[in-house]
Amino acid sequence: MKNKKYLALGYMSALAFWLSWPSISFSILLFVAFIPLLIIEHEISSNKETVSKGAIFRYTFLSFLIWNILSSYWIWNASAFGMIVAVLLNSTMMSTVFVAYHFVKKRNNFFVGSLFFICFWMAMELLHHHWDFAWPWLTLGNAFAEHNAWVQWYEYTGVFGGSFWVLLCNVLFFNAYLKISASKGLTWARWRVLLNPILLIFIPIVISTIIYSNYTEKINPSNIVVVQPNIDPYHEKFNGLSSEEQLERLIKLSDSVAQKNTEFFLWPETALQNNLAEETLESNPLIIRSRLFLSKYKNGNIITGADTYKTYQKEETETARKFRSGECCYDAFNTAFLIENTPGIQVYHKSKLVAGVEQIPYPSVLNILKPLTINLGGTFGSLGKQSERTVFYTKSGIGAAPVICYESVFGEYVAEYVKNGAQFIAIVTNDGWWGNTSGYKQHAAYAKLRAIETRRSIARSANTGISSFINQRGDVMEATNYWISDAKNGNINLNDEITFYVKYGDWFAFTASLLALLLLAYSLIKKRIIG
Repeated sequence: MKNKKYLALGYMSALAFWLSWPSISFSILLFVAFIPLLIIEHEISSNKETVSKGAIFRYTFLSFLIWNILSSYWIWNASAFGMIVAVLLNSTMMSTVFVAYHFVKKRNNFFVGSLFFICFWMAMELLHHHWDFAWPWLTLGNAFAEHNAWVQWYEYTGVFGGSFWVLLCNVLFFNAYLKISASKGLTWARWRVLLNPILLIFIPIVISTIIYSNYTEKINPSNIVVVQPNIDPYHEKFNGLSSEEQLERLIKLSDSVAQKNTEFFLWPETALQNNLAEETLESNPLIIRSRLFLSKYKNGNIITGADTYKTYQKEETETARKFRSGECCYDAFNTAFLIENTPGIQVYHKSKLVAGVEQIPYPSVLNILKPLTINLGGTFGSLGKQSERTVFYTKSGIGAAPVICYESVFGEYVAEYVKNGAQFIAIVTNDGWWGNTSGYKQHAAYAKLRAIETRRSIARSANTGISSFINQRGDVMEATNYWISDAKNGNINLNDEITFYVKYGDWFAFTASLLALLLLAYSLIKKRIIG
C-alpha cells in the first residue's frame, strides 16, 4: 500500500512541475509541487522498518524523471544522446538533493534540514550554470517567464530569487501540513499556519506588480529589423538551399520592412553558413553581398550568426582538431558577426555550448563521445569558444550584446555583456532543430527574464520559432509565428544603467551554496561525533 501511495504522490509532484512550466504556465502550482515528495521523505523517515534503503532516491527520481521527460522531450529531435544525458543527469542530481536533505535533517532537526534543502537545491542549480554538463533549463525561477509582472525583482536576485521563493513556500506549506495533521478540530489555531506561505506567495507578486507599473524606460530609440527566414535545419539549411540562396532570402525579408533610419538588421544563428574562414572574411562572397545590401542603409549594421573556422600552425587550444588531410590545425566556431558599411568585421564566438551537441564535456576524459555529437554545418566534436563577452559597437557608439541561442538561458553570462557596455541584447538562434514542440516556446520565454535582470531591451531573431522585440519590463512587444518566413521592424529603447544583478551576478545563489556546504560539513562532523 505504501508503495502505491508513494508512487501516486510522485506522479502528483511530476504533474505539478510540468503544468507549472512555460508553454503551459500554470505556475502557481510550483509553490506546492515539492510537497508530495517532502511527504514521502517524512513518512520514510518515520517508518524505517517498512521501507528499504534507497527508497527516497527511487521515488523522487521517478518523479523528477517524469518531469524532465515531459519538459525536455523535444531535445530528442536534435540529439537523442543529448536528451538522454540531460534527463538522466538532471533527475539524478535533483534526487540527490533529497537524499542529502534526509541525511542533514536526520542529524539535526526540521529547521536545519529545511534550510539545507533550500540552499542545496539552489547550489545544484548554480552548478548547472557553470560546469561542462550545464543544463539550467529547469531552474525553478525560469517557471515565471510567462508571468514577468510577478518577478520584476529579478533585477536584484536573478532567477535564483525565484527558486528561493518557490522552495521557501513549499517548505512553509509542508510545515503547515505537518502541524495541521498533528492537531485536531477545525480551529483557527490549526489553520492559521497556512497564512504565512500564502502571504509569501502574494506579497512578492504585489511588490513586483507595483515595480512593473511604475517602471518607465528612458526614450532612446533604435530602429531594428529582426528576420525569420524559416529554413528547415534538417532538409534545407546544410544540404538543401545553397548559402547564396539563403542569404538572398534574408536580404529580401530585410528589405521588405526596413526604413531609411534602420540601424540594425538581426539575422539568426548560422544565417551565413558554409564554414567561413575567419582569416579571409573581407573577401568572402557572402560578406561582400551583405555589404552591398547595407549600402542602401546609411546607418545600417548587420548582426548575424555564422559557422566559421580559424586555422593554426600548431594545436593552440584543447578544441583544435586536424584537417582530414592530417595537417594541423583548426577550430570550428558558432559565431556572431557585426558587419558594417565600412571594412572591419567584429566577431564573437559562442561560448556556452550544449553538452553532447556542441561540445564534449571534459574532453580529456570523454573524447570517446565525439562520434555522438551532431553535425552543425559540417563540423564534429567540440566547438571553440572564448573567455570574454564581446560587445559589438557601431560607428555611432551603440553597444549590442550578441547572444547566441542557448547562451540566453544563462542570466549571469548575459549580464556580463551588459557589464561590458551593451545597451541592448541581440539574440540569434535556430530553434528549428526542435520542431513544433514546447522547446522553442520555452526558449523564447526565457529571454523575457534576461530583459528584467539587465533592464535591457531585446531583439530576437530565430531561424524559425519566435522572433520578437521585448521591452525592459519583459513584455513581448511584437513577435512572429512559428514556421513562417517573416520580418519585423521595431523601435527599442537603449539603456546605459546597470542593475544590482548585473553588478553582482548570482550572489544570491553563491551565498546559498556556501551555506549548504557549511551545513553539510557540520552534519558530517556531527555524524562522526555521534557515531
